[in-house]
Amino acid sequence: METLTHKIDFALVFRVQNANPNGDPLNGNRPRTIGSGLGEVSDVALKRKLRNRLQDAGERIFVQAEERSDDGERSLSDRFNTFKQSLDKDESNNKTTMYHHVCKQWFDVRAFGQVFAYKAKGTKDSDAVSLGVRGPVSIQPAFSLKPVAIDDLEITKSVNSETTENGKKSADTMGFKYRISGSAVYATYGSINTQLSSLTGFSDADAQKIKEALLTIFENDESSARPAGSMEVIAVVWFEHNNRSGQYSSARVHRAVHIDNEGTVTVDESTIPGLHYEIIEGK
Repeated sequence: METLTHKIDFALVFRVQNANPNGDPLNGNRPRTIGSGLGEVSDVALKRKLRNRLQDAGERIFVQAEERSDDGERSLSDRFNTFKQSLDKDESNNKTTMYHHVCKQWFDVRAFGQVFAYKAKGTKDSDAVSLGVRGPVSIQPAFSLKPVAIDDLEITKSVNSETTENGKKSADTMGFKYRISGSAVYATYGSINTQLSSLTGFSDADAQKIKEALLTIFENDESSARPAGSMEVIAVVWFEHNNRSGQYSSARVHRAVHIDNEGTVTVDESTIPGLHYEIIEGK
């Protein structure tokens, strides 16, 4: 089984222009911020977008968005149970074999990991099995370089949404819409671990697909909160170590990346001598 042959670190730098990059449902869907005022995009949101791009590229994805389901399954449970039924009893009841099968079947499982809870074939309902997969690809939340200002926009839905008894138009609906005011540059960092890739079967070819997905992460992601063109990848910095354990720690590699307020990206090579890297402009 081919697996990743060398450690990889990466950085993703992107610009948000008058958009809501990641709304907080516990705060009226306002753009996420932290105590210092910096804008935030959660790691969960970033992985959702990566899964979508990988799915667009034809990869099998386990954690699919409901509106993007491409296999007719309505839930994660249904998707897993349908797959499990395709295996024979011995395969589905052997955790080691099942681990191999789920990693081979779904790209996001062998990349990001997943926890499966299920009932083994031919056993009582109480004999549940928990199968955990730790994925080699990790990505941090993204934060803006500077504190962000948020615009609160009052909106009116002025349509006849309901039929009234007197035949007149129904009352207008009032609400709010939120966005980052102006432009803000965000950055996030990640790594691909060779030790975990050897367990899940994540390969060099898979790593290249992650790289391509990062470069186009906001394509097909438009919405009223994120109009087309309002989210733009500035650059991906891709570091490839010359061995499986890595020439330097991920923290040291990530610190070598410098980004100015306009989004210009440079790498301080003096702190990571001999480490190969690319700065790739967003597509």
